[in-house]
Amino acid sequence: MKKFEIPNYYRSSIISRIKQQQRKEDVHKKDFSPTSLDFGPVKFLIARHFGFCYGVENAIEIAYQTVEENSGKEIFLLSEMIHNPLVNLDLQNRGVKFIMDAYGNQFVEWDEINADSIVIIPAFGTTLKIESLLKKKGIDTVKFNTTCPFVEKVWNRAENLGNKKFTVIIHGKAKHEETRATFSRSEQTAPSLIIRNINEAVIVSKTIIGEIEGPEFYKYFEGKYSEGFNAASDLEKIGVVNQTTMLASETQAIADFLRGTMEKKYGRENLKEHFADTRDTLCYATNDNQSAAIGLKKEAADMAIVIGGYNSSNTSHLVELLEEKFPTYFISGAEKIISQKLISHFDLQTHKEKSTENYLPYKAKLTIALTSGASCPDSVVDEVLNKLLSFFNGVKDIEEIFKSLQL
Repeated sequence: MKKFEIPNYYRSSIISRIKQQQRKEDVHKKDFSPTSLDFGPVKFLIARHFGFCYGVENAIEIAYQTVEENSGKEIFLLSEMIHNPLVNLDLQNRGVKFIMDAYGNQFVEWDEINADSIVIIPAFGTTLKIESLLKKKGIDTVKFNTTCPFVEKVWNRAENLGNKKFTVIIHGKAKHEETRATFSRSEQTAPSLIIRNINEAVIVSKTIIGEIEGPEFYKYFEGKYSEGFNAASDLEKIGVVNQTTMLASETQAIADFLRGTMEKKYGRENLKEHFADTRDTLCYATNDNQSAAIGLKKEAADMAIVIGGYNSSNTSHLVELLEEKFPTYFISGAEKIISQKLISHFDLQTHKEKSTENYLPYKAKLTIALTSGASCPDSVVDEVLNKLLSFFNGVKDIEEIFKSLQL
């Protein structure tokens, strides 16, 4: 796999070393068990896979090269480069201006951007409408395009479905940049519908078998289906693709459920004419990181820490997986660990940050599961690990641990 040039301060002295060894030991990524770092009074279980993925490193490399090579020019980002506050703030500090936020709310008006401007398209991609607008302004939409190749793979799969007269069902968050970009493309060749979860898949299923009429369907999915969508005829042939950062098991559960609905209505012998198998749109990094989180769940730990941007979809799903077993704290960085007795963390239920006291269990030997999202730099994970270590006495030296692990 290509090695990207990213700023050294995003790399780390601890985590990067562990990952390097893991890649040597498990070339084919078959092992999802964590790495144990035993410091004496506290042990960390480091997830097998986490942090920057191919698409994120590619986007960061292009963005920083663009800044370095175009001094004096106005450089814009369509929206957040990736869903990580540290990376986005660093780019802003280097003079990069954000045109809009993650939900499409405008910061910079389009008339302020001209052919001399450089506009970086983020890893999530962008809609055809925005791409067309940029081209009309004479802006290069290829050279500074950091769209993840795995997102483009979803676009190609959706187009293929449309060409075969299948309706495209997108498992994703309707307001997410990637899902908006995918939808804008899929609706060009096929009727398209965005669904968020298995509950919405049930609504689709009931519409297919006739338990729910069109008006109820249209009301429920308002703003989530393509123009002219016909609930009576456009659900006769379907295929499921996904926002690449969704929970892989949930996408598969939705696909399996809808497959069962089509088999029930049309018979197993006719299934291929009505349901397209699209499992190949699941992102490898999302799969690996989630499988590694499941690997953590098989271990005995007192708590879990997940690090990443609060608006990061893939990170939130790691939190969901781990909180099924452990008290789990979702933080954006080491600064959220206020003290040994107080932590500030994001609550997925309320979508707000909250403070929790006495989050570290009081015991002789503490075990902490640790992972991060695909847009979180390894250096931030190092900072979190070291901040937690600072609360304990008699901690072993990291080099001593590395020696015992032959790292």
